[in-house]
Amino acid sequence: MNKCACQRRCYNGNFMMKKIKIGCLLGIQILLLSGLNAAEKNRTEFNDGWKFERFGKLPAGAYREEPDASIIDFNDSDWRSLSLPHDYGIEGPAEINLRGNTGKMPWAGVGWYRKHFSVDAADQGQRIFLDFDAAMSRSKVYLNGQLVGGQHYGYFAFRVDLTDALNYGGENVLAVRLFNDYDDARWYPGAGLYRNVYLVKTAPLHVAQYGVFVTTPEVSDASATINVKTAVTNQSDHTQAFIVEHQIVSKESPAAVVAKMTSAKQTLAAGEILDVEGATTIDSPTRWDLENPHLYHVITKVKIGENVVDEYTTDFGIRTIEFIADKGFFLNGERVQIKGVCMHHDLGPLGAAVNYRAIERQVEILQEMGSNAIRTSHNPPAPELIEICNRLGVMIVNEAFDYWVEPKGKNDYGGDNFRKYYEELLRNFVRRDRNAPSVIMWSVGNEVKEQGYADRAVPLVRNMTKVVKEEDPTRPSTIGCNNQWAGFNGVQKEVGVFGYNYKAKEEAKYYIKFMEKNPEIPLYGSETASAISSRDQYFFPVSDDKGEGIANLQVSDYVLSAVPWGYIPDVEFAVLDRFPAISGEFVWTGFDYLGEPTPFNQDKTNLLNFHTKAEREAFNQKMAALGNKTPSRSSYFGIIDLCGFPKNRYYIYQAHWRPDYPMVHVLPHWTWPGREGEITPVHVFTSGDEAELFLNGKSLGRKKKGEYEYRLRWDDVIYQPGELSVVAYKDGKKWAETSKQTVGEPAAVQLEADRSILKADGRDLAFVTVSLADAQGRYVPSTQNRFDLSIEGSGEIIAVGNGDSTNLESFQSLNYPLFNGLALVVVKTDASHAGDIVLKVESDGLKSASITLKSEKQ
Repeated sequence: MNKCACQRRCYNGNFMMKKIKIGCLLGIQILLLSGLNAAEKNRTEFNDGWKFERFGKLPAGAYREEPDASIIDFNDSDWRSLSLPHDYGIEGPAEINLRGNTGKMPWAGVGWYRKHFSVDAADQGQRIFLDFDAAMSRSKVYLNGQLVGGQHYGYFAFRVDLTDALNYGGENVLAVRLFNDYDDARWYPGAGLYRNVYLVKTAPLHVAQYGVFVTTPEVSDASATINVKTAVTNQSDHTQAFIVEHQIVSKESPAAVVAKMTSAKQTLAAGEILDVEGATTIDSPTRWDLENPHLYHVITKVKIGENVVDEYTTDFGIRTIEFIADKGFFLNGERVQIKGVCMHHDLGPLGAAVNYRAIERQVEILQEMGSNAIRTSHNPPAPELIEICNRLGVMIVNEAFDYWVEPKGKNDYGGDNFRKYYEELLRNFVRRDRNAPSVIMWSVGNEVKEQGYADRAVPLVRNMTKVVKEEDPTRPSTIGCNNQWAGFNGVQKEVGVFGYNYKAKEEAKYYIKFMEKNPEIPLYGSETASAISSRDQYFFPVSDDKGEGIANLQVSDYVLSAVPWGYIPDVEFAVLDRFPAISGEFVWTGFDYLGEPTPFNQDKTNLLNFHTKAEREAFNQKMAALGNKTPSRSSYFGIIDLCGFPKNRYYIYQAHWRPDYPMVHVLPHWTWPGREGEITPVHVFTSGDEAELFLNGKSLGRKKKGEYEYRLRWDDVIYQPGELSVVAYKDGKKWAETSKQTVGEPAAVQLEADRSILKADGRDLAFVTVSLADAQGRYVPSTQNRFDLSIEGSGEIIAVGNGDSTNLESFQSLNYPLFNGLALVVVKTDASHAGDIVLKVESDGLKSASITLKSEKQ
C-alpha cells in the first residue's frame, strides 16, 4: 500500500502519534497479510467448500480450453469439491519427460477455484477482507465477477478488500485464477491455493495489517522495556475519536496480565492511518531462548468510548541478538553457534500444501539432530513455520528473493516485475514476521546474478537494507553469495551480516580473505556442504573422491560424496572450529525436496554454480552422457530423505552438533550376502572422542579422533556375517554403544507411528513407518518389497512415499514399494467424527500388520 506521510507528529505521555494518509494502488489492490503470530479477533478460516478445476496444460500432455470462470453464473457443479490448502501439482501423475529440476510433476497450467458463500446483512458497514498466506501463482481474485485483487509472486502473502463488491444478505461467488509455467521455477514450487486463506471482518476503525510492532530495546534479568507501535486505520467516511489499550500476558499463563498501557484519546480523520507508540516495563522477564522459548502476547484493543471496535493479538518474545565480527553470534548475551539447515517449502509426499503437523514434524526431526536454525531458502515461508519455530526454539534466517532484476529462469519473477514491486514485497515480508523472536536476520537475496557486479548489485542491496531497517531496526539484513567477489566489491558493506555460500573449500581461503579485508563485518556460512547421498545405499569400492560413489541413479551413503561446488560435512566443521569468528552454517539441505535431483538433473541452472567455461563444459558433457530422460525427481542433498528418514549424514551432524548427547552410529548395515571375504569399510560417528569396533566379539581396534577429525574409520574390515558392534568413549569412560546384525529374509511387515492419539479436526496427521522384519523380529535393510494399503475408521490415507529420488509412482497410490527397507504412510483424521483408525499393510508372502490410531475431539 502506498502511504503519504503528513507533516504533523504528536506526542502525549508515553505514546507518540504519527499520521499518514491511506493510499491506493491503481488497478488491483494488494494489501498486507497477517500471519499466525498476529491475528484479528474476527478472523476465520476460509478453507472449506471450494470447487476446483484445471485448464490449459494438463497431465500427460493433454490440453483443455479455459473458460471465463470469473463470471457469477458460471456452472461449476461438475467441478471437484475440496478444502484448502491444496497443491494440484502433487496429484500427478509424475512424467519422466517433464523436468527433473521441478520434480517431474505436472504443476504447470491454469487452475481455477470457486467458492459460493453468504455474508450477513448485518455485516454491512464493516470492512471485510480475504487474506491469502500465498497462492501459486499469478493469482487473480474475482468477487461476483469483479476483479478485486491478486498477487503475481507465488510465495508472498496478500490481502484483498471484498467490502465494496459483496452482496450483503445474499450469495456471493468468489473465483481465483492461477497460472504456472514450467519455466517459472528452479525447484518444485507447488501449484494452487497451497497455503491457508482467512476471512477477516473489522470495524472501519481498526488495527492495520501488521499494525502492531513490539520491540524490547532494554532487557535485563530485573526488567525489560516493551515498546509497542500500533498503526490504526480509519476506513470510515468521518473523523473518529478513540483510545488504544494493550495488555501483555505470558502465553503460558494468559489469565495473568503482566503489564498494561492505555493511550490518551486520539482523533483520526477519514482515510488516514495513525501510528500510536507506547512503552511499559515487565519485571523479571522470562527470555526467549533455544532451551526455553518463552512467548508473550500483546492484546491490543481499539476503543471508541467504552466500546471495543477492534481487537488484535500479537505474539512476541523477549530476547537480545548480536553479531560481533570477531566473535560470532550472541543470543541473550551468550555466544551461540548457528547450526542451521536450508529448507525448501515442500513437505515431501504431501507436496507444497501447508500442514501444521507436517511442518512441526520436520522441525522436531531437525532439533533431534542438533539443528537450531533454518534458512527459508529461497522465499518467504508459511507463517506456520514461523509460529512453530517461535514455540519450539529454533532460529530463522527469513529469506525474500532467489533473484533480483536479472532472472534465473525464462518466466520467473525477475526483470520488470522485480523492479516494480520488490520494495513493496520486501516491506510486507518484514512486517509480517518482525515480531517473531525466532527471526534473527532478513535475507534479501540468494546467489543473485548481480552479486559479482558492483554497479548492478550495490544500489539494489543498499536500498533493500534501507527498507529492512525502516520496517525493523532491530535485526540485520543479510545476503547469501556464492560469487567470491561479492565479499570484496562493496556488496558486503551494504548488509548487516554477510553470508558466503560454499567457501570452506580450498582451505577456506575466501573465508580467511574476507575476515582480513572486512574485520568489522560479521560473517557466516549461508549455504554449505551440498553433500549428496541416497539413504542406506552403498557402492564398493569406497572412495574419498567426492565425485565417486555414484551409480544406478543413486549416491552412496558413506557420506563421502558431494557435488563439484560442494564438500562433505567434515570440511565445514573443521573451518568453523578453526575460526570461531564465523557465526555458523546453514547446510544444503535439511530434508530432501522435490526437484533439483543433482547429479542426475538436466537443470541448466546448475551451471550457475560454475564460474569457468571449462567447468561448465565438463558438467554439460557429464549430463549429456546420462541422456535426457533420467527418472530422478527429488534431491539427493538432504541430510534427511523426502519422507523424514535420516540418512547417515544425520548422525555425523548429531555427533558434532550435540557434543553432550551420548550417541554413536555405525555404518553400513551388516547384511551383505555375497560379500563374504570382501573389504567393507566401517565408519563411526560419535559425540565421544574415541571408539572400539568389534566384529563377532573380536576387537578390530580402538581409535581416537584427531584434531579437526569428525569420524572414525576402519577401512580394511573384511565382511563376515554376524554382529558388528561399537563402543564409544569420552574422556576415557564408556559413552555410548550400538550394533548392527546380519539378519535373515523378510518374514513380516512392521508398522510404527510417530503418534498414536490424534486430533479429530480433519488436519492432524500420523506418519506411519513401514518396514520388514525377519523371523526374529529384526529390521531387514535393503528390501524393495511392494505392499498394499487399506484403512478403516475415522481417517484416510493422504500420501505415501519411500525416499527414493527415482520413484515416479503416485504419492497417492495404495500399492507401493519399500526403498532400502522403509516407506512412509501419512494418515489424516476425519473432522466429522472421532474414533479408531485402523491401518493395514500387506505384502506378498509375508505376515501382514495393522496399527490402530485414536482420533479424539479436543
